[in-house]
Amino acid sequence: MRVMVTGQVGMEKKAFLREVVQIGREAGDAIALYNVGDRMYEEAPDVAPGRILDLPLSRLHTLRRSAFKDIINQSRDQQHVLINTHATFRWRHGLFSAFDFDQTRELGVQALVCLVDNIEVVHRRLLAEHQVDATLKDLMAWREEEIMATELLAQALGCPRKFYVTARGRLRTTAPMVHRLVCRPEMRKVYPSFPMTHVAQMPEVLAEIDAFRDELAKHFITFDPGDVDEKLLLEAALAAAREGKDFIPGRGLTADGREETFNVPVKQVLDIAGDIDGQIYARDFKLVDQSDMIVSFIPELPGGLPGLSSGVERELHHAHEHGKEVYVVWKAKRSPSPFVTETATAVFRSVEEAMGQFRKKKLI
Repeated sequence: MRVMVTGQVGMEKKAFLREVVQIGREAGDAIALYNVGDRMYEEAPDVAPGRILDLPLSRLHTLRRSAFKDIINQSRDQQHVLINTHATFRWRHGLFSAFDFDQTRELGVQALVCLVDNIEVVHRRLLAEHQVDATLKDLMAWREEEIMATELLAQALGCPRKFYVTARGRLRTTAPMVHRLVCRPEMRKVYPSFPMTHVAQMPEVLAEIDAFRDELAKHFITFDPGDVDEKLLLEAALAAAREGKDFIPGRGLTADGREETFNVPVKQVLDIAGDIDGQIYARDFKLVDQSDMIVSFIPELPGGLPGLSSGVERELHHAHEHGKEVYVVWKAKRSPSPFVTETATAVFRSVEEAMGQFRKKKLI
């Protein structure tokens, strides 16, 4: 499979994709990785690191075309190819395209992946690497533009059903997932559905949910909504604002996978409150649409109540309406309502029971 991977600046895509290549190597799959940005710097030795986007657009265009030309020639005989690039740039020149359709078509791109990450982590990386005045609001807009431009490119190339949005998230699950997209595209694609915000302070329930997510990630290509958790960032900012605090702690991964902490401005988070909710709503439905099936985990909450959030209900209904296979793991003692049972392909009482049935049906 020849896959183009896009994503805004600050994603650390190169380090992430090197991990994908290494996973492929260990599995016996040779994946050729081409980083368009590196190729452009090689073409422009006079440009200091991190400053290439400050060049005039005419020179950027020439450098990009030269880099793509080399990649086209060098990748002709490669079976599995990853092209690391961008769809758009939102920089001092304003908003502009980062690809040429004719060269993308000549590359023989078969699928496109737009990589996303928590916006405060992207912001942290961006400011560490570039001298640019960008707010969280700017990056939220750029992320939407990057997703839309990548999707439009997939449609233009004739592969709209092979356009995927996925999170950089947890390297231990997301990097193997991208490897499967490239080298095992026939594998089932699954959207894991589970409550998030209203169980955030329930460690035992969270542990159950994480075990469920990990089990699915072992056997499927999973598009996990929990790998981007900006709603928790907003909740923390609202609480900090009530206490008169100017910053909240943020956490993210460095390029080499180490966790780091940093300060996030409360005001900037409050400025994107509507963007966070709107993008969660749109992105999670997109993740359902690009999946073959949805598997929903409904934990039992204290008091025996089912942990069925409004978000999970909407995801189940959306999946059913769009012809997806709908599976529910119902852990609560109280029986599920007809709005669950009548829209579900099957309801299970445990993750183990669900996985056993998936094996019988040869889904894994």
